[in-house]
Amino acid sequence: MPSRKFADGEVVRGRWPGSSLYYEVEILSYDQKSHLYSVKYKDGTELELKENDLKPLASFKQRKSGSTSSSPSRRRGGRGRSRGSQSRSRSRSPGRTPKGSRRSASASYQADFKETVNQILEVKLTPLILKPFGNSVTIYNGEAEPRESSDMPPTSSKERLILSQEGSYLSSQYSLRPRREVVRVKESDAKEEQLVTREPDLLSSLRVTPAPQGKGLEFGGVPGALLIMLGLPVSLFLLLSMCAQEDPSLRNFPPPLPAWGDLWEARVCGVYVLWFLVQALFYLLPVGKVVEGTPLVDGRRLQYRLNGFYAFVLTSALVGAAVFWGVDLSWVYSHFLQLALAATLFSVVLSVYLYARSLKVPRSELAPASSGNAVYDFFIGRELNPRIGTFDLKYFCELRPGLIGWVMVNLVMLLAEMKVQNRTAPSLAMALVTSFQLLYVLDALWNEEALLTTMDITHDGFGFMLAFGDLAWVPFTYSLQAFYLVHHPQDLSWPVAVLTAALKLCGYVIFRCANSQKDTFRKNPSDPRLAHLSTIPTPTGKSLLVSGWWGLVRHPNYLGDLVMALAWSLPCGFRHLLPYFYVLYFTALLVHREARDERHCRHKYGLAWERYCQRVPYRLLPYVY
Repeated sequence: MPSRKFADGEVVRGRWPGSSLYYEVEILSYDQKSHLYSVKYKDGTELELKENDLKPLASFKQRKSGSTSSSPSRRRGGRGRSRGSQSRSRSRSPGRTPKGSRRSASASYQADFKETVNQILEVKLTPLILKPFGNSVTIYNGEAEPRESSDMPPTSSKERLILSQEGSYLSSQYSLRPRREVVRVKESDAKEEQLVTREPDLLSSLRVTPAPQGKGLEFGGVPGALLIMLGLPVSLFLLLSMCAQEDPSLRNFPPPLPAWGDLWEARVCGVYVLWFLVQALFYLLPVGKVVEGTPLVDGRRLQYRLNGFYAFVLTSALVGAAVFWGVDLSWVYSHFLQLALAATLFSVVLSVYLYARSLKVPRSELAPASSGNAVYDFFIGRELNPRIGTFDLKYFCELRPGLIGWVMVNLVMLLAEMKVQNRTAPSLAMALVTSFQLLYVLDALWNEEALLTTMDITHDGFGFMLAFGDLAWVPFTYSLQAFYLVHHPQDLSWPVAVLTAALKLCGYVIFRCANSQKDTFRKNPSDPRLAHLSTIPTPTGKSLLVSGWWGLVRHPNYLGDLVMALAWSLPCGFRHLLPYFYVLYFTALLVHREARDERHCRHKYGLAWERYCQRVPYRLLPYVY
């Protein structure tokens, strides 16, 4: 068993992971099994380092005191001596510094210059919170978030010019090296100056750029994108047609699709466009706080107004007023398929517009997921943040028309059930389904800011995938359980209802607590409420949570989502498989998204992610997957 070199409490120099920089650290402990030292930096960061990444303080002090170069005046005086002369003056004036501590002007400048470069690198590589410039490091959990932030103001052009001229003058006037070595030093200084003056380029190298064409395409590449774009609209109408049948069993699949003339109605399309415009108007209202998103490639942060919850309240008031004034909402139920077609056509037209406008944007505004292939980019989205002025199209569509529309569709189905089945009140099953899903939507709107760090916003562009998913797929398939219960009533006993509600509550607690823990850790990793949690540092300066909810499985929020999805379907009974389509689809969706997260995190965090996977071996379901 190898003996340890450093003792507990000893102060040494430790190399920061992923760099060649050494900082003063204190030895906390030593693990005999892994042969790793637990050390603590001056800023409080605790890491585990190998023994060869640690060096005694004496080795650095010796290097500092090893310079014996003389001043320029002594060099000029020494040139008149003969080569054979061995005598040297030992006299010291009282004001002269000791021999070992004197440095030439060139060495002094180079030391100051390198110290400036090291300070810049330290800001980028150490997980400190620099108060003069705000939070310079964002801490994440295991989910893929491709960009890192930096609030370090770039060096001005005037400062860079003075620095360059001064360095050139000093190095040429006071250099003691041979001519060849002077050339090498100049080349080295030029590289260091380039590192300082091009500090934004150093930051951009840490961020994700669009994937090369034909490499790393997800969703099965171009064939998969084509299949999804053709298959999803067909699947939508098959599901709705099955749900409208008296016997929606698999024996009657596929159902006969209605003719085009029965689906197309200009007035219905006008109603859908009006709904979209009303939500856009609510989005533009100057209510709600304004926050900044994650840094872009050029260092900018876009601003977003968080007023989704206010938009829901205004929409609810508007619908309530319409019902009070005698508007028959059952019209939506009787034109449900026509509205689904209108939403599908609108999403296709929007996708064409998004792709056409993306051809004119600079490369810095392209999404990291874009590839250069026209078909794949039309599907995944080419532009990361398409905006018309301050109106962010992707951010608006993520929550507003589809998610709020989902709740309105459920309300329509609840009223339709009462009308079709001659009820004075909605059934217990319908009440559970609509209330469960209402809670889910309200939670998303209340925690709207969390959307800004999701893969949809930071990585994927805005194309057909998100446009169709947000505007057509979400409101018309996520409401499938409520649509099913209109013509297929389910008698639900109170004990079963209580157990179903308990399952929903359990899933919601997992979902909300996991997300809250993650969001709190991102905003303030030093929060006292998180003091009991363990983390794994990464070379990017960020840390990974490995305890609490994120020590149970790698994606506990996905686990909570799946539990809630099951609770939404159970009130529909077990006579048909159709109400459980959402559970099956959502499971496949989250498994695929979890695999995408794994690839991104393994590429970004490297060995730190491997350590995280060893600590947290299960992805979604403990002891199963």
